[in-house]
Amino acid sequence: MNLTLKIWRQKNASDKGSMVDYKVSDISPDMSFLEMLDVLNEQLVNKDEEPVAFDHDCREGICGMCSLYINGEAHGPDRGITTCQLHMRMFKDGDTITIEPFRATAFPVIKDLIVDRTSFDRIQHAGGFISVNTSGNTIDANAIPINKHDADTAFEAATCIGCGACVASCKNSSAMLFVGAKVSQFALLPQGQVEATDRVLNMVKQMDEEGFGNCTNTGACEVECPKGISLENIARMNREYLKASLKG
Repeated sequence: MNLTLKIWRQKNASDKGSMVDYKVSDISPDMSFLEMLDVLNEQLVNKDEEPVAFDHDCREGICGMCSLYINGEAHGPDRGITTCQLHMRMFKDGDTITIEPFRATAFPVIKDLIVDRTSFDRIQHAGGFISVNTSGNTIDANAIPINKHDADTAFEAATCIGCGACVASCKNSSAMLFVGAKVSQFALLPQGQVEATDRVLNMVKQMDEEGFGNCTNTGACEVECPKGISLENIARMNREYLKASLKG
């Protein structure tokens, strides 16, 4: 396939940035999207030009690093996949593909297609954990019976990889699906009850301080989420927040 790529180029966080056109040829439909970008970067390096900077790590849909906004969609036109799992067979010969970084105030661009998502880390640090005594008196993981439905729902929430597609696809740049998933995975389990009140209050507070918008129930986040995290997690977080606020 021969393709035209319109790629956002930005030298650093303070640079204005702009879209730049590139041509790539002989792209196999079996290539992944990131392999196609590797081909482009090889061409640029051979011409002594600056390669396009983009995040990637596992290339197996696990780490959530490879987050690109492709033709106006987080992770591109396929569903239930991350950018690294997107294959070029989703495009046609002669297509023009627009590639941008995730856009959000809380996700400032570092360079080209790389954004700073440490705001998610700070939300996690605010309460996305449980405190466990590791002094030799730990309880075996299977010692507490848990309803299977609750265990399955908690596991589904825990599959969130923190890629930020929910934020990028939301017109308000809301992180409530991400925070809702992180709150839910503990709220459904007995191990998460001890710190439940502080957890939801602290995580929501940190989310607001990072500059994320609010949820208006558009549902774009669930559609674009590569792991299919349900909007039910936002509703659960809201219930947890209400309960915690009344306790306070």
